[in-house]
Amino acid sequence: MSIVDRSVPSYLKGYEGLYAKDPRQAALAWFADARYGLFMHYGLYSVLGRGEWVMFREAIPVAEYETLVRQFTAERFDADFITDLALESEMRYITVTSRHHDSFCLFDTQASEYNSVQSAAQRDLIAELADQCQRKGLGLFLYYSYALDWRHPYFYPRQFSQIARPDYGHPEPRYLWERDEDFAGYIEFVHTQVRELLTQYGPLAGIWFDPIMAYYARSDLFPIDETYAMIRELQPQTLIAFKQGANGDEDFASPERHGHSLADRVRELHGPGAAEVARRAWEMNEHRHNEICDTLQPRAWGYQEADDSQHHTPDSVLEMLGSALRRNCNLLLNTGPLPDGSIHPVDVGTLHEVGRRIRQDGWPTG
Repeated sequence: MSIVDRSVPSYLKGYEGLYAKDPRQAALAWFADARYGLFMHYGLYSVLGRGEWVMFREAIPVAEYETLVRQFTAERFDADFITDLALESEMRYITVTSRHHDSFCLFDTQASEYNSVQSAAQRDLIAELADQCQRKGLGLFLYYSYALDWRHPYFYPRQFSQIARPDYGHPEPRYLWERDEDFAGYIEFVHTQVRELLTQYGPLAGIWFDPIMAYYARSDLFPIDETYAMIRELQPQTLIAFKQGANGDEDFASPERHGHSLADRVRELHGPGAAEVARRAWEMNEHRHNEICDTLQPRAWGYQEADDSQHHTPDSVLEMLGSALRRNCNLLLNTGPLPDGSIHPVDVGTLHEVGRRIRQDGWPTG
């Protein structure tokens, strides 16, 4: 969809009248009815099978981690299968990591050579998913690591946030930050990529930013209002999420795992200073239809081989889904695709069974 295309996106079928009046309100109404979505964390970290934070936790040097692009084949990443799985599971949308904190992108970008098109896969995985979602009437949300990048030379250093960079114990030659003004290079990179996502892949249901804790550490460096305005201009129906909230203009909040109130959750995780930064977001979002994200693995979001025998069962997924719905939230349920891009067979079975039970028994409420 170009920025002048005003046709109704396929996932908004049934909301045409409201879309003609206000695309954003149509999308919000659709989201409130959607109930259930599929989250996918897939990237270079999947090759190692030790979770999406493996570069940070194991302090893998940038140059060493980059060699994983030669192993990233994605030979069994099948957008047709994934979208059918979502539909058969009674899900209405898919959220996928277009770029995670390691900076590797699953899309064709002119801002970086570090992407799936220039990896061993030689494929634009976001384009493939976008095509299938449009064909089948599924909403597509693109996760984007707005507030963290362990590879970009001008992201800020550990002195501001311990998660900003891996703890190498020595200078990393790729990191060039010297002063706050250097951060403009990172913002230019981010805005280029967000614009690409909004102009290359048709109508998007949403942009899903992360991680909020790194944003809170230096919120003064991020032109959040400008970023959101660009999204609203390019695709007015595209919803915006930034975890618990940044400036209050998010369309919904999406805290991880727990069903605490949003205000309590941010204080618990980030302290009173961060809670004050997000105060306006809480006031807006606590009265909206929100989302809780959780994962089929017990801990990691990207594939973690050590968790293979501990994935959630259909019973526990239905409990999570019921808990979210009772809190006026959707459930965004994550699977970490295997290194080859296929969905873990245990998760496939679980999702199919949950979908079958929903069709048989209705949505969980108790």
